[in-house]
Amino acid sequence: MHPIGYTLSMRTDITPRTATPGEDALRQWHRLFGIALTELFEGAPWRVELEQELALRSQLLDVAIIEAVGKGAERRLPPDLPDGLDNLRAHNLLTYKSRHEALDAWTLDELTGHYVNYRKLHLAADHKRHPPSAFGLYAVATRGPRGLNAAHPLHPTAWDGVYDLPWGGHVVRVIILNEIAPQPQNAAWELFASERDRIRQGLIHYRARYPHPTPGGHWALLEHLYLIYQREAPDMAYNLEEFLRETQEMVIAEAIKRDPEAILKRFAPEQRLKGLDLEERLRGLDPATIEAWLAHQRRNH
Repeated sequence: MHPIGYTLSMRTDITPRTATPGEDALRQWHRLFGIALTELFEGAPWRVELEQELALRSQLLDVAIIEAVGKGAERRLPPDLPDGLDNLRAHNLLTYKSRHEALDAWTLDELTGHYVNYRKLHLAADHKRHPPSAFGLYAVATRGPRGLNAAHPLHPTAWDGVYDLPWGGHVVRVIILNEIAPQPQNAAWELFASERDRIRQGLIHYRARYPHPTPGGHWALLEHLYLIYQREAPDMAYNLEEFLRETQEMVIAEAIKRDPEAILKRFAPEQRLKGLDLEERLRGLDPATIEAWLAHQRRNH
């Protein structure tokens, strides 16, 4: 699929008028989307695999396979999943199209082909193929698929931006990120929308979901998104940078309030005193202690 240029509302959409990033740039969007999915299922009996080889020839699934692990895992979904993931099966194949790509009929044909290959390669414990009912097919796209919807109308569901579309012998769950409801559970969807207001809302919801950044973990996703926006949408990159800085200040303030002594112990004595004038450094010390220290200094010098 070759990325195409497009124009939407200049007021809210941050996609450039001619969006033709290279393959590496598109892969970055797909990889980050996969990381967001991995965070959603953290600690749950589900495995998320990204860009898995599904044939002897190189046929990479666009983003992820969400697979239940452990007995009854498919009945124990993580809490607060984003809209549209309510009907996960034991095996779920998900394709993703970023703001630079169109969701079209060929994408759904490819998804169906991936399903066929996956079902052939991944057999059940009895060495038989899993039944079709064990599989869910998902297509997640930033932009609404106007061409696809004109030829194959999407069927609305109970959730904004979530549709069902019969395709071949399956029903594909289609999730449009620019149409999703602004709810806390949809933070992962909102971060990959192309409308500023939705992205900002996603940042707020993401911060509420993961209030404490971890090295190489939560919030690393936002740092990678910031680097992409620096290249593609500098205005949004600035907003994201400000948000990260504000959040870091909030985290530091909360840590100091909770345990100031623990924060101080992280710094060497000279670092704690840096920036203080002489009077501030001596304030609180007993005069006798100061005199004793001065007398000791005189004897040694």
